[in-house]
Amino acid sequence: MTAALVGGLLAGYGVAVPVGAIALLLMSLTARTSLRIGAAAALGVAAADGIYALVAVLGGAALARWIEPISTPLRWIAVAVLLYIAGHTAWNAIRHYRDPARARETKLLDTPGRAFLALLGLTLLNPMTIVYFGALVLGGRQAMDGLTGPEGAVFVTAAFLASASWQLTVAAGGALVGKVLATPRGRLVTALVSSLVISVLAVALVVAE
Repeated sequence: MTAALVGGLLAGYGVAVPVGAIALLLMSLTARTSLRIGAAAALGVAAADGIYALVAVLGGAALARWIEPISTPLRWIAVAVLLYIAGHTAWNAIRHYRDPARARETKLLDTPGRAFLALLGLTLLNPMTIVYFGALVLGGRQAMDGLTGPEGAVFVTAAFLASASWQLTVAAGGALVGKVLATPRGRLVTALVSSLVISVLAVALVVAE
């Protein structure tokens, strides 16, 4: 049981801690709205990580056999999606800076419920999350298959709690920098930095073994 707990915590923090597109989105969303909305979005991210952990436990070797032949195409899809996100983020930031009225055009994440569902969906579709849990299954298929029912439940719960604790920390950080993002120049600089970081993540996927 202890091994399942530790394994779940490591899996949860492993997928949550690296600063990717979802973390940057979560931080900027909290900065633009409120900690309440950011916390709901953070739990949406953690829920998606918990779902993938559950799939990893239940799928076992069957999921590994499905992922292994398409691991390379998945990586290139991830690269393409990340580069699109980076370009879209930078382009929108520049447009919003030149025309501040555009920044108020979309308010789809203005309630905790919408923020939760939106980040849940985005994280489920996030190629970084898919690649990570695919690698988790491929690398530890024997350990996964050896988990009993209670141990599997502990693993999934621990992964969710680890992810939730980190995502809530990210949201809190976004709330702290909210005043900086409130200015047009602050939003522009933050978005451009986010775009650069996402691009670096895409390049890292290309060179990864």
